[in-house]
Parts: sequence; C-alpha cells; structure tokens
Amino acid sequence: MTDWQGIWSELVGSNLVLVLIALVIIIAILKAVRIVSQSEKFVVERFGRLRVVLGPGFNLIVPFLDRVAHKVSILERQLPPSAQDAITSDNVLVTVETSVFYRIIEPEKTVYRIRDVDGAITTTVAGIVRSEIGKIELDQVQSNRATLIEAIRLQLADQVDDWGIEVTRTEILDVNLDEATRAAMLQQLNAERARRAQVTEAEGMKRAVELKADAELYAAQKRADARRIEADAEAYATEAVAAAIAKNGIEAAQYQVALKQVESLVALGGSPGRQTIVVPADALSAFADAFRMFRGK
Repeated sequence: MTDWQGIWSELVGSNLVLVLIALVIIIAILKAVRIVSQSEKFVVERFGRLRVVLGPGFNLIVPFLDRVAHKVSILERQLPPSAQDAITSDNVLVTVETSVFYRIIEPEKTVYRIRDVDGAITTTVAGIVRSEIGKIELDQVQSNRATLIEAIRLQLADQVDDWGIEVTRTEILDVNLDEATRAAMLQQLNAERARRAQVTEAEGMKRAVELKADAELYAAQKRADARRIEADAEAYATEAVAAAIAKNGIEAAQYQVALKQVESLVALGGSPGRQTIVVPADALSAFADAFRMFRGK
C-alpha cells in the first residue's frame, strides 16, 4: 500500500510540473503574439524604454521582457470647435471659430513628447490665428478666408511636426464681431446701398436724355431727307417744264398755265359746302384754250 501511494505521489507531482510548464508556454505564446488592427499602432517598451512600434497585422514580441505600453489610434481626429479673439490690422475685435483635423503618424513621438495633444494643438491654433488676423484688415478676413485657412494649416503643420502629427485640414467656421462694430458696418452697408441706388437712378436719367436726343436727331434727319426729296421733285418738275418750253415754245407754257387753272377750279368745286360756283369769264377762256391745246397736241 505504501508503494502505491509513493508511485501515485510521484505521478501527481510529475503531472503537475508538466501542467505548469504547459501553462507557462501558453502564457508566453499569448504574450508574444500581438495582432494589431488596421486603425491602430502599438508602442512596445522593454524595461521602460521604447523598443519598437508595431504596425497593423501579426506581430511577435519577447514575452515577459517586452510589453505594449500604448495603443494609439491612427484614424483622423477632429478637435472640438474653439473660438479665439483677435484684433485686425485696422483695430477691429473679431472672434474666430476654428476647427482642426489631424491624425497621428508617428506614435512614438506623440506619446513621449507631448502629454495633451488636443490641448497643445488648440493653444497653437489660437496663437497662429491671432498672428495671421493681425496682419490683415477686417474686409480681407472675409474675402481672403481660403488664403487665411491655408496659412493657418501650414504654420500649424510646421509647429506640430515634432509631435508626430499630420494636420490634414483646418477650417474657419465663423467670424463674429462685437455689437458696436456690427452696427457700424450695417450703417455703412445701408449708406453704400443708398449711394448705388442714386448712381443707378442718375445713370437711368442720363440714358433717357441720351435716347431722347437721339430720337430728336433721327426725326430731324428724316424731316431733312423728306424736304430734300421734295426739293428734288420740284427741281425735276421745273426742269421738265423748262425743257418742254424750250422745245415747244410759248404754247407749252400757256398749256401748263391753263392746266393749273383747271385744277384750281376743280379743287374749288370739290370743297365741302360749295354748291354754287361763280366762274369768271377768263376761266371759260382758260378751259377753251386748254382744250384747244390738248387737241392740238
């Protein structure tokens, strides 16, 4: 019985050692294997000092000597919007609301060189905004917003480079003015609108006068053209009569005079209210002469 108890004790003791060894091996394997997701990087230390930065995928470290000290997300981050007071070059107080987007590209710098990344970036942005706003006037803050944003991004990128950070985008969300400045700008805007309305009205009146003058000039030109045409017609008729007289002698002239007398009598007889016409004796002679000349022709 005693022999069996000794054998059993030896078996139990040997199995326990094997179990402990197996447990140690399993734990070592678990500690050695590190699987890093695509959106993270692991900072590994050995005895408190930086050893390596693990990238996404399957990684191995020395168990019990190395440890993952920091798990850092490399996704793009957005800082909460922050407002900074600044004074423009024309001494106007403005409140600029900004937002910054960044991502960590070198975790070993970020975790060992800066404690509060978000706070440090916010403070840096505030200083840059005050510096850049102080270089320009109020009107340029609104009209050159894209240039101002790019200047802030470039300066911020230079200053946070030692922190292992990449600034991807900066935004100016709003520019606010104090009440006194806002009221003065509104008054100036109303005055500018009134000035533009007066200029537009004056230009309209000027254009109307120009158009009226052009119309009068056009009408005068047309009347002159009409008189010139009438004069040309009369000159042509006169030339025709003169040519007829030169060809046919005094009889042609008498014939024209007789025709004019006949036309005058016809017009007198056709006027309204004329029912009785007193014809002088000379008129009858004119009729006779005209008829005789017509037959002679």
